[in-house]
Amino acid sequence: MSNQEILDQEQQHYAKAARIKYFDIVIKSGKGAILTDKDDHQYIDLLSSASATNTGHCHPHVVEAIKQQAEQLIQYTPAYFANGPEAKLTPRLAKLAPINGPVKVAYGNSGSDANDAIIKFARAYTGRQYIVSFTGAYHGSTYGFISTSGVSLNMTRKIGPLLPGVVKVPFPSPWYRLPNESDDDFSDRMFDAFKLPFETYLPADETALIEIEAIQGDGGFIKAPERYLNKVYQFAKEHGILFAVDEVNQGLGRSGKMWSIQHFPDVHPDLIAVGKSIASGLPLSAVLGRAEVMDALSAPGNVYTTAGNPVTTASANATLDVIENEHLVERSVKLGKQAKAFFDKMKDKFDFIGAVRIYGLNGGIDIVDPATGKADDDAATQLITQIFELGALMITVRGNILRFQPPLVIKETDLNKAFSIIEQAMQELNDGKLPPAKPMGW
Repeated sequence: MSNQEILDQEQQHYAKAARIKYFDIVIKSGKGAILTDKDDHQYIDLLSSASATNTGHCHPHVVEAIKQQAEQLIQYTPAYFANGPEAKLTPRLAKLAPINGPVKVAYGNSGSDANDAIIKFARAYTGRQYIVSFTGAYHGSTYGFISTSGVSLNMTRKIGPLLPGVVKVPFPSPWYRLPNESDDDFSDRMFDAFKLPFETYLPADETALIEIEAIQGDGGFIKAPERYLNKVYQFAKEHGILFAVDEVNQGLGRSGKMWSIQHFPDVHPDLIAVGKSIASGLPLSAVLGRAEVMDALSAPGNVYTTAGNPVTTASANATLDVIENEHLVERSVKLGKQAKAFFDKMKDKFDFIGAVRIYGLNGGIDIVDPATGKADDDAATQLITQIFELGALMITVRGNILRFQPPLVIKETDLNKAFSIIEQAMQELNDGKLPPAKPMGW
C-alpha cells in the first residue's frame, strides 16, 4: 500500500488530538540519519523523532541488544522483580547524573511520567504543595505536566481543571528583551519577574519545586542566561525549594554536553527527568535524584507495569555504549559548529532569518517578516514544505522557528547535503517561487 492509501485507512479511526499535522508520509524504515517512506522516498532526518533517536535509526549495537534480550525475556514487571538489564542500567545512570552526592533512579515509560514523578518526589520530600514552572515549557502530556507546560493553548483547551498548586513564571526568552538592554540588565529584570509571585501571593516556604528546561526545546530552542539561572537556583537553595531540570529533549549529548544543565557549572539540580533518547526511542524514562529526596516515597508511590522493562533497559545500556564509544557528545559539539556556521551564513544572505540559536547539533532558526521583524509562520511553513519535497525532514516550533535536531551519528556528507537542501529552499522562498503555505503544526 502507498503512503496515501495507508493514511486514508488510518485516518478513519485515528484521533486528531494524537498527531500534529505536518506531512502525509508513512515511515517504513530508517538507518542512521536516513528515513524511507512507504513510497520508497528517502529523507535526511533533521528531527531525530523529536530528539528521541540521538544514536540514529536502528543502530546495529542497539538493535543487537534488543534482539538478544527479546529472545530471553520481553517483559516481567519491574514493579515486583528486578531484571538484568535494568539492574545494570541503574548504577550507570546514577553515575552519569549531574547531581551532587548519592543518587537514586526511578523508571517510567515516557518523559511525561518522569516529570510527573518529580512532582511526587518533591512534594513528598518537602511536605510542600506549590510547583513553579516557566512559560514556553514543554514537559509532557500527562495531566501533571500539561499543567506545568506553557507552549500551546491546545494542551490546556477543554480539559481543565488542571493540577492545582502550579504557578508559571516567564522564561527569559529573547523576544522579551528590551532594545539595547544589556545581558545583565535583562537577566536581572527577568529575575525580578520570577520573584514577583513570591513577593505577592506565593509563599516560598510552601513551595516544593522549581522545574526548568535549561535549554527550552519546543519553546524555541532557547538557553537561559547563565546569570539568570544562577539567581533562580540560589533562590531555590535559600528557601529550601527543590530544583529540577527537564533533560528529556536536551539530554544525552544533544546540546554538546551530556546534560544541558552542564552548560551552567554552578548549578547542581536535586532532580532531573530523562526520556526520549535514553533507549534510542523505545518507551523508557527515568528520574535521577538525590538519594534522600528519592527515599521520601515508598512503593507503590511511583511504580508502572512496564517501566524498566528488560528490552527497553537493554536498549538503554546499548545506547549509553554508543554515546560513549562513538564520542557522540564531542561529535555534537563538532557538527554543531558546522551547523552554526551554515545558519549564520544563511542569516547574512537572507533577511527573513532572524536569530539563530545553535547548541551542539541542535537549535532553532527564527523565520521573520523582513519588514517588521515579527514571526512569519507562513514563510516557515513554506520552507519546511519545500525542504520536505527536496528530501529532508524538518518541522517548526512556535509556528515560525525551524527545529534542527539531526541524529548525532549523521554522516557529514548527509549533513552537508541537508544544508544544500535548506539553502535551495531558502533561495526559492527569497525569489518568491514557493506556493502558499498550507495550515500545519501547532
